[in-house]
Amino acid sequence: MSEASRAVETIRAHLVDNEIEHQETVRDSSEGASFSLTLPGEKKLQTPVRLDVSPHALGVHAFVCRNPDENHARVYRWLLERNLRMYAVSFAVDHSGDIYLEARLPLSAVSDDELDRILGSVLANADESFNAILELGFASSIRKEWEWRISRGESTRNLEAFRGWLES
Repeated sequence: MSEASRAVETIRAHLVDNEIEHQETVRDSSEGASFSLTLPGEKKLQTPVRLDVSPHALGVHAFVCRNPDENHARVYRWLLERNLRMYAVSFAVDHSGDIYLEARLPLSAVSDDELDRILGSVLANADESFNAILELGFASSIRKEWEWRISRGESTRNLEAFRGWLES
């Protein structure tokens, strides 16, 4: 059995054993597969994740947030500083400016325990970082939405995390 095939089997078993709904796209069995899944969170309600098994490595790709509307330098600096404290994953920005968590590890490192640690790191870092990214990169939009809702008597429930700086 090839290293890629072993990694695919390990990932498949991990997702099934942990009752993580996923979709699998199989390429040539010697080349690997891709797994798409969604991790549930608290601040960031859903984090879409793709696991790509290639002949030599496992790529982990998780969407965190779209390109910030403003304050790019401050957002990117915050992400880079946060990278210093994270396990296995790092923030990255694609050509559109969208923010992702990324990891790459050798197929020999793919195990049930390591998948648990990496998916846990993805979930924790996406969830814990989400509101800070929104505050830094979307403050004007959030403030406009808050003011609009207050003026119309609409619910501000999903903006409660930002109440402190919105009311000041």
